[in-house]
Amino acid sequence: MLSISVAVEGSPDQAAVLKIAQHLGLDVAHCWVKRGKGNLDKSLAGYNDAARFSPWLVLRDLDTDADCAPELIGRLLPNPAPRLAFRLAVRQVEAWFLGDAERLGHFLGVPRKLIPSAPEQLLDAKASIVQLAARSQKKDIRLDMVPFAGSKANEGPAYASRMSEFAVSAWRPEAAAERCDSLKRCIERLKKLR
Repeated sequence: MLSISVAVEGSPDQAAVLKIAQHLGLDVAHCWVKRGKGNLDKSLAGYNDAARFSPWLVLRDLDTDADCAPELIGRLLPNPAPRLAFRLAVRQVEAWFLGDAERLGHFLGVPRKLIPSAPEQLLDAKASIVQLAARSQKKDIRLDMVPFAGSKANEGPAYASRMSEFAVSAWRPEAAAERCDSLKRCIERLKKLR
């Protein structure tokens, strides 16, 4: 079993990577959660150096930092090491979760038909998930994932832990990859690392 090192922005990204690795039969030796893309970007050169010796996956959200993933990758890391899989979730890793509409609808307690059919075209997939959670039939989902009335927060107090729970317990990367090209490309790149 191939062992890889990983760096990600946050805990939902970590959960997604662990699930993808499990799906592909990869062992994640180390996973650095950088608490935001700014911190991740500052460490890219170091990860690239480390990838000269062992396989690495660095996962970052594209957000609105560029029009397309290749443009941002070229700007942030023009000469990636051969063993580095630097992948961007278009536009956020939450789009990948929306890609598995059946399982996400069940987890959130909302009808599948409410889940956007083209998640990578959303500018803010995270906001879409929070809006879906607000319509949930499950009170605990609403309390955990939706900001309190009058709050300036964009998400509820347990949003990250709930999305991590979903990724680990229910999310199917292979199903989501059918609707999310950036996920499909990530999986294909990791297969090449093997």
